Amino acid sequence: MFWTFVATVFCGLGAAGIALGIRAATRNKAPKWLIPVFAGAGMLAYLIHGEYTWYDHKKQLLPDEAVIVDTESDGMVWRPWTFAFPYVNAFSIVDTDSISRETGNPEVVSFTLYRFEQKLSDAVSHRIHLLNCQTRELVPLGSDGQPRVDNLKVLGNSDTLLNTICTG
Repeated sequence: MFWTFVATVFCGLGAAGIALGIRAATRNKAPKWLIPVFAGAGMLAYLIHGEYTWYDHKKQLLPDEAVIVDTESDGMVWRPWTFAFPYVNAFSIVDTDSISRETGNPEVVSFTLYRFEQKLSDAVSHRIHLLNCQTRELVPLGSDGQPRVDNLKVLGNSDTLLNTICTG
């Protein structure tokens, strides 16, 4: 977050420098308000660029055993351009090395699901889940190792998570 702030400030200074160059080239006939407008536009452009390239950057950093199973693109009121041009602001991956069929039932598979979210700073959470491949029931495990059946979710037949876990 600190380096994002530093880069944003430098983008603003660079854009303000462009405006100063325009003023110098026009012998100061260009309006003075051009400088803060360029600075603000430069900082805003850098932050928007960071939002739209975040997913591709994170995807490149993933190891080979990580499989992306879900992405989210939500529009935000305070970023009105996201309704016209949505971007991925969260995604979930499965660590295929964590898939274990040693649950006592051959149809039940244990695995770790990671969720990455783009917030003020990046957030990563992980949780162990159980998936019954036959009934398509997905249940997260609590910190005590017990299934949280109140969070039970039935996956669709074409769900990427189901296909990744049960066919792998």
